[in-house]
Amino acid sequence: PGIAEAAVIGVQHPRWSERPLACVVRAEGSDITSEEVIDFLRGRVARWQLPDAVEFIAEVPKTSVGKFSKKDLRAQYADYRLPDG
Repeated sequence: PGIAEAAVIGVQHPRWSERPLACVVRAEGSDITSEEVIDFLRGRVARWQLPDAVEFIAEVPKTSVGKFSKKDLRAQYADYRLPDG
């Protein structure tokens, strides 16, 4: 709902070592919020798969064949730290 593309990567967390971060490209004209994304996923994915945070980005990096490049996305968020809580 209101999402054009999304990818989930693991980012550093002080207690759990790593937790999910959703990188979301909003659909044109959408004003979807982080809370709405997480609420949509709640009950659709396991609790441990539920992202702790949502980052809105202009586009998901892609490989030369058009697949999502999680390697590039992880590099982009290498220093990202989720708060403990």
